[in-house]
Parts: sequence; structure tokens; C-alpha cells
Amino acid sequence: MWFLMRKLLILISTIASLFLAGCSSDPVVSRLPFVYHIDIQQGNVITQDMVNQLRLGMTKRQVQFILGAPLLTDPFHAQRWDYVYLYNPGSHGKNDTAEQHVTLLFEDDKVAAINGTLQPEPQGEAAPANRQITVVVPPQERDGGGLLSRFWRWLGFGRAS
Repeated sequence: MWFLMRKLLILISTIASLFLAGCSSDPVVSRLPFVYHIDIQQGNVITQDMVNQLRLGMTKRQVQFILGAPLLTDPFHAQRWDYVYLYNPGSHGKNDTAEQHVTLLFEDDKVAAINGTLQPEPQGEAAPANRQITVVVPPQERDGGGLLSRFWRWLGFGRAS
């Protein structure tokens, strides 16, 4: 009896130690194929399209409409807004960490300078102009109504078509 209890205790402690090892940050454990690593995204998502919409002279409200609220606002430097985005994929063996940041400096509540890893691309003549397109959809021809209407006509109570 004592022998079986001892084996059971060893088995339970081995399984528990394996589960606890999954929580470890040990590099050997992190390479195991069954340990799941999550993708970590922090900050404001910043795309090149969003930054291309920024212009010098924009107000703070216009900037906030395009980029959202800034990640960092320093009470000692109220005329500086920082937007930061960090992405760390949880995949094994890949180190595709991405970091993007945009710093906006304001003078008289208008954008005076744009700094960071993403810069607005110059607007050339190649940019297509916005145009309005109207699509006319013809009315749909009815096939004689729904299922109940057809059944009602089949019984002879509806008008003949």
C-alpha cells in the first residue's frame, strides 16, 4: 500500500512540475513546441496611411481625429504628443519585433513638426483625386410573391397572374 502511494505521489509531483515549468521564462522551456506564446501589441496602432494624412498647421483636434489620443502626454511639455506602437510576435524562433513612433510638436495648438520612424510622404500629382460615383440599381422583378402568396393563389383565393 505504501509503495503505491509513493509511486502516485512521485507521478503527481512530476506532472505538477511539468505544468509549472510551462510558466517559466527559461529559454529551454520556451523552445518546447507545446508552450504557447502570445503576440504582444502595445500602444497606438500607427500606419503609413494615417501619418500621410497629417499636415503642418493641423489643430490638435484634427490630429486626434486621425491618430487617436496620444500614448504619452507630458504635463511639463504640453506641446508635445508621442504616439508609440510596439509589436512582439510570440512565434518560436522569430524575432520580428516592430517599433514605430511619431512625435508631434505643436506651436499655438497647431502642428509645427513631425518626427519619428514614420514620416508623411510628399503629396505629388500622382495622387488620385477624390471623385463621387453614382450607381443606379434597376428595380428587382418579383417572381410572383412569397411562398404563402403562391400557396394562397394555388388554392384559388388570390388573383390569377
